[in-house]
Amino acid sequence: MKKLISVPSGLVLFLLVGLAEAFGQCAMCRATVENNISNGDTTVGAGLNMGILYLFVAPYLLIAVVGILWYRHAKAKKKFSF
Repeated sequence: MKKLISVPSGLVLFLLVGLAEAFGQCAMCRATVENNISNGDTTVGAGLNMGILYLFVAPYLLIAVVGILWYRHAKAKKKFSF
């Protein structure tokens, strides 16, 4: 049970540590934001950062959900095989 709790919490901790680097954008995105800021539009940068974070986190969440479901299924199958 401790392993079941420690693995997801370790994964969340790992993702949160890398969150600071996720705010550093790619060169093209950064150029677009700087161009918009120089024209007076400051709302694009925040939306772009959130979009990048969404695209960064979504695959990891999907893999985590599939892994947890697979683990539970394997554990239940092993329990009833005896």
